[in-house]
Amino acid sequence: MRHVRFGSTGLKVSRICLGTATFGVQCDEAAAHAILDRGDELGITFLDTADKYPLGGSLETNGRTENIVGRWLAGRRDRFIVATKFHGRMGASAWDAGASRKHVLDAVEGSLRRLGTDYIDLYQIHRPDPETPIEETLGALDDLVRAGKVRYVGCSNFLAYQVALALGRSDLRSLVRFASVQPCYNLLFRQYERELLPLAQDERLAVLPYNLLAGGLLSGKHRPDHGPTPGTRFTLGSAAGMYQDRYWNQRSFEAVAGIADASREAGLALPTLAAAWVLANPVVTSAIVGASRPDQLDATVAAETTVLEPDLMARLDRITREFRRGDALE
Repeated sequence: MRHVRFGSTGLKVSRICLGTATFGVQCDEAAAHAILDRGDELGITFLDTADKYPLGGSLETNGRTENIVGRWLAGRRDRFIVATKFHGRMGASAWDAGASRKHVLDAVEGSLRRLGTDYIDLYQIHRPDPETPIEETLGALDDLVRAGKVRYVGCSNFLAYQVALALGRSDLRSLVRFASVQPCYNLLFRQYERELLPLAQDERLAVLPYNLLAGGLLSGKHRPDHGPTPGTRFTLGSAAGMYQDRYWNQRSFEAVAGIADASREAGLALPTLAAAWVLANPVVTSAIVGASRPDQLDATVAAETTVLEPDLMARLDRITREFRRGDALE
């Protein structure tokens, strides 16, 4: 497994990052630990989680994933780069969510406790908080870095203008700067190529795409005539509606059919091809892959050493070019 520079920082991270959103609902703790073991065997040293995980859970399950990861990390914390995120609701009080100074400082203590560590390598705001000035959030994050509880900070699900605004405020006020962005990015969801990825390249931000397989659509296991497969993200509690709205449409399935034909002709497993396409973008630093079984990691991790020929890349671009438009899925 190659390790690459994390944006403009001196940190090195593995080219594949293990996402943990499945831990606690889609798979139990024993299965989660088996997935982590397999990731370790494959050379993954970068882990990504969030305080509100598992995906598709509820307020009662929020925090369960960090607990699972924390118990696995015991005795090996120094061998891994650990990223987590804040913003989601973690309690019943009005201030137990968002990106206010109050919540940031409370949330980090909860994550540190659940992960069983005294520092977080990468602390990310999970999504923008329109009710909190970005200066307030950055000020709280700056304090956490100075206190040694956080090493680097980043953002997830931000639009390009929101990242640019945050970077400007950081520079103006001498506050900690986002080192990374974490966008949804795959062959069926390409609109961030228009503004966010060029901004990240210009500002030397690490790019950590998630959802490489489009919720499993690019694994080939879903068929439109059979409806969403039970036990997947398309039927998973609070996440089901989001995934169905984003991907479950005729144009996506037509594109998947074309991509599947290309993968067969290239002699590649469909998940390997989909992940390799993401990694082929020179702006991408480390691709986040998830799993609900250990063996699922093999195909996606194989993408790290898979080189897609120019003709194949051009073919995939022709099939999915429409998904670069912001209105592609409306």
